[in-house]
Amino acid sequence: MDNASLSRKPPQASELVADEIPEAVRDHPYPEAGPSQSKKKGLIWKLLGLGALACGVSIWLHLNFNLFPATSQAEQTQQNTAPVSSASGSVASPATNPKATATPDNLLGHLPYQEAPAKDLVGVTSDGSIKLRTSAAAKYQEMANAAAASGIYFAPISGFRSVEDQQHVFFDVKAERRQNASKRAEVSAPPGYSEHHTGYAIDIGDGGAPDTNLSPSFENTQAFKWLEANAVTFSFEMSFPKNNRQGVSYEPWHWRFVGDKQSLETFYKAHSMKK
Repeated sequence: MDNASLSRKPPQASELVADEIPEAVRDHPYPEAGPSQSKKKGLIWKLLGLGALACGVSIWLHLNFNLFPATSQAEQTQQNTAPVSSASGSVASPATNPKATATPDNLLGHLPYQEAPAKDLVGVTSDGSIKLRTSAAAKYQEMANAAAASGIYFAPISGFRSVEDQQHVFFDVKAERRQNASKRAEVSAPPGYSEHHTGYAIDIGDGGAPDTNLSPSFENTQAFKWLEANAVTFSFEMSFPKNNRQGVSYEPWHWRFVGDKQSLETFYKAHSMKK
């Protein structure tokens, strides 16, 4: 080593150039940035603290003075069930359209039925006084002819009845017999609730035993025994057998036609209604 090397002093820190500073040291911020960064962090913490304080004050005011009332449950329900509009029109929810889900109840054990249109009624007696719907009338005639071939003669008593007719049958007779509504309903439906309105129901008697007409004793006649064995072949069934679920008195003379889609829906949809 020569004297020049020995006499050379180590360079001062201020004399170092960037290339001579180790890479690990150069990657960190310069010392001069420290105080400014600390100020920024302090300001952020102050802002967060003020925000938390404001939130706490808002909650306290809400709990103690109810300054910001929340939406009520009723309002939320109303908003949720509001009609939905679309390009093709508005669709109302079930809550705003009660007819969509409404189901008629029974009345004194009887179910509601629509009155048959007059244009669809035809006579089943020679004078045309007793009528049924076209489909039911045709099958009834077939059934009556089959019974007659066995020596049994039906006596049709009552077929289609209008709501106005039922008004007399229920209320006027109730008054004559001094019956209350519940007692009368055991043997006759209120207006609007009779199967006779449909044009599919008929009361049948035995031509050889007229004293049993509209009586439980009809079950002892040859006509009833024939019906019990054969009526199903012609799509007729007894409406009110013993211990029926509607609570209507036993009516062995009352039969209804269920031999097409409309008649079947008329009676079995009615029976699926709310009890």
